[in-house]
Amino acid sequence: MVVAAWRAPAQHTPRQETTRILIILDCSQSMWDRWQSDSKIKVTQHVLLRFLDSIQGQTDMEVALRVFGHLNNQDIGTQLEVPFEHDNFYKLRSKIKTLVPNGGCTAASALTNSLKDFPHDPQSRNIILIITDGLDECYGDVCEVAQQVNQSGSVVQTFIIGIGDPDNFKNQLDCAGRFTLLSDEERFDETLYEIFLLSDQKALVTVSVLDQDRRPYETEIPLAFFDHTTHTSRLTTLYHYSSDSPIDTLSLDPLTNYDITLATKPPVQLVNQHFKPGCHAHLEITAPQGSLRLHLPNKRTAFQLPEYTILVRRHGDPTLLTTQPLNAKAHYLAGNYDIDILSLPVIHLDNISVRGGSDTDMQIPLPGQLALTKPQMPTTGSIFVLQANSIKWVCDLDPANINERIVLMPGDYQVVLRPKDDNSYDAVRTAYFTIHSAQQTGITLK
Repeated sequence: MVVAAWRAPAQHTPRQETTRILIILDCSQSMWDRWQSDSKIKVTQHVLLRFLDSIQGQTDMEVALRVFGHLNNQDIGTQLEVPFEHDNFYKLRSKIKTLVPNGGCTAASALTNSLKDFPHDPQSRNIILIITDGLDECYGDVCEVAQQVNQSGSVVQTFIIGIGDPDNFKNQLDCAGRFTLLSDEERFDETLYEIFLLSDQKALVTVSVLDQDRRPYETEIPLAFFDHTTHTSRLTTLYHYSSDSPIDTLSLDPLTNYDITLATKPPVQLVNQHFKPGCHAHLEITAPQGSLRLHLPNKRTAFQLPEYTILVRRHGDPTLLTTQPLNAKAHYLAGNYDIDILSLPVIHLDNISVRGGSDTDMQIPLPGQLALTKPQMPTTGSIFVLQANSIKWVCDLDPANINERIVLMPGDYQVVLRPKDDNSYDAVRTAYFTIHSAQQTGITLK
């Protein structure tokens, strides 16, 4: 039977990075078994030689060869026969032609050693291609090893081509990477070509961020793409859209499954997104947002107002989402939020609704000021706010300061004071007072 050779596309757009494909070839004794037109090793040799002829003109691609099961019939070792280097195709062809299946099956061992075969090059895309006829005689856990390889972040994808009897696999290699079981040798060339296209092409992706009416936002929002397997950052960019400019197109690696984070508050996340090579995908992220602003009344005071910090959490979630200044407008996803204003005492606002496309504007009370004069001796003390059937601590007093000025929210309070060197209860002094908005309240304790 004659299998037609294929050729890579003549037109090729250069990339900055180099694609490196490590071929791990099974040369165990079973590769002598007949498979359709010839032995499995002979068919594999012919296909690989045609593959190398097809990609030899690719200046941004390098190929290396690691073999297992060929050293001798007692040895279960593996060896890098042809390392990565530019224009090593003659060495690859020569070695492939002379391979003789001889020993046991050690796919796990070969995969373990594969990470050492790739040069240290941050600009490279490292791909592993395993060709095997089954794992019945293999040593080691190939799934566990494959997971370690994937988690290393050095390899973007592992492909496995299974040849021969389907009963020799029984889904054993699905865990190790993208597994293809060949039903006949005609599919061998086609499968290698498909893998080449995956390694050579990019996926084009246009991102649209939509509001509550599914219209594109005219805004800028940070956008990050993470490797779903290794959780490492692959691309960080700034989403931008305006009505007078087209949406830009991203070029992504189709071999990587992505976790995507749009840095709204809270973030919008899309998990395990895959984009096909040579295709233009349109990714829509629905993120209805509204604004939240908290402010004081526009009224002058005789004292300086503090710059209050506002803590924002998703309703019912104790995790801090973000902080924002008073009087500033911030945008949040539509939803409900719990807010703490770090005034004295703290103002807690529960279950505040933010609606998409709307402004939530809230006014908080204008504080007053306590002017406290303490005895001419070292003292310690605290201020408490009186609420319905309760009393809550607000702040401690400064022992080194006889005259204190403390800005407090309107309400009823109690001050408790004790001489620093007198531990008796009789020495404790208390006073009740009321704070009014924009007014100063004077208290003298003797």
